[in-house]
Amino acid sequence: MKSSIAAKLAQLTLRLEELNHLLSAETVTANLDNYRKLTREHSEIAPVVELFQSYRRNEEDLQAAQEMVSDPALRDFAEAEIRDTRERLAQIEAELQLQLLPQDPNDDRSIFLEIRAGTGGDESALFAGDLFRMYARFAERNQWQVEVISQSPGELGGYKEIIAKIVGQGAYSKLKFESGGHRVQRVPATETQGRIHTSACTVAVMPEADEIVDVVLSPAELRIDTYRASGAGGQHVNKTDSAIRITHLPTGIVVECQEDRSQHKNKARALSVLAARIKDQQLRDQQRKTAATRKSLIGSGDRSERIRTYNFPQGRVTDHRINLTLYKIGAIMDGDLSEVTSALRAEHQTEQLSQLGEEAAA
Repeated sequence: MKSSIAAKLAQLTLRLEELNHLLSAETVTANLDNYRKLTREHSEIAPVVELFQSYRRNEEDLQAAQEMVSDPALRDFAEAEIRDTRERLAQIEAELQLQLLPQDPNDDRSIFLEIRAGTGGDESALFAGDLFRMYARFAERNQWQVEVISQSPGELGGYKEIIAKIVGQGAYSKLKFESGGHRVQRVPATETQGRIHTSACTVAVMPEADEIVDVVLSPAELRIDTYRASGAGGQHVNKTDSAIRITHLPTGIVVECQEDRSQHKNKARALSVLAARIKDQQLRDQQRKTAATRKSLIGSGDRSERIRTYNFPQGRVTDHRINLTLYKIGAIMDGDLSEVTSALRAEHQTEQLSQLGEEAAA
C-alpha cells in the first residue's frame, strides 16, 4: 500500500476514535444539528476504518506465514497461506482506494430533469416524450417519485420542453451523467417513404438546491411576473393570473411555471427550479475550470455535447463518451438504464483512481 494512502487511513482511524468519544458524551444530543453531523460522519468513516483494520490483520497473517516458510514441515501450508493472503490484501486495497475517492456532496439529492426538443421538428418533440418516459420508468424501477413542474407539448405529441422533479435517495448519483445531447435515428411515424431521420434533444440533470446553504435568492435580484395560464384547465385557467415567470437578473435565467392553479404553488416550484439552475451553472463553471487542467472521460456536462445515439433500425444505443454499445434499445427506452449508468459511474471511478495515483506519486 502506498504510504500516502496508509497515512490517510491512519488519520481516519484517529478521527473515528474521536467521533466515538464525542458521540458517547451525555450532552451530545443537546445540539441536534451537530449530533446529526457527527453521526453522518461516523457512518461514512466507520466502514473504511473497519476495512483498513482487516487489511492490517491480513498483513500480520502474511508476516506470520512468511516466518513459517523456513520450517520444512510447514512450508507447503505457509506458501499457500502467503498466496491467499496476498490476494486478499490486493482485493482489500482496491476496495479501500474506492472508499477513499472524493464523494460528490450532491449524490444523495433529488434532481430536476429538463428535456428540450432540438433539431428535427415534430420528430424531436416525440423523441423528447420518449426520453421523458424512459427516465420516468427508470425512476419507477428505483421507487422514486416524478413530479412534472412545467411542460410545453409538441403539436403531434411529445414535448417541446418538459421539466420534472425526480424525488429519491441517490437520484443525482445515478443520473448525473445524463446531461448532454441525445440523438435519435429512426423512421418517423409521419414519414411515408420509410426514410431514416436524425433528430436530437438536450437533457439537463440538476441536483436539487438546498434553500438555506446552496443558493441565496435576493428579492432585489428577482423580477416576478404573473400571467394567465394557457392550455387545458377549463374556465378557471382564463380567469386568474396563476402562472408565474421569474427572471434572475444577475444571470438572466428565466423560469416559468403554470402547472398548478395556485399562484403560490407555482411560485414555490419556479423558485426551486431557479435555485437548481443557478446551482447547476455554478457546478458547470467549476467543472470547466477542472477540465481546463484535466479532461474527464465522462465529459464536461455541456448541453451541446453529443453523448448518446439511439439507433432504432439497428436496435442499438451507443454512449460515445465511453464507447459503450448495447443492442437492447427496447429495454433501455422502457427504463432499463442500469447497465448504462453503472458503466458511466465505473468509468468515472477509474478516472478518479488514476488521478488519485498521480497525486500520490507527485
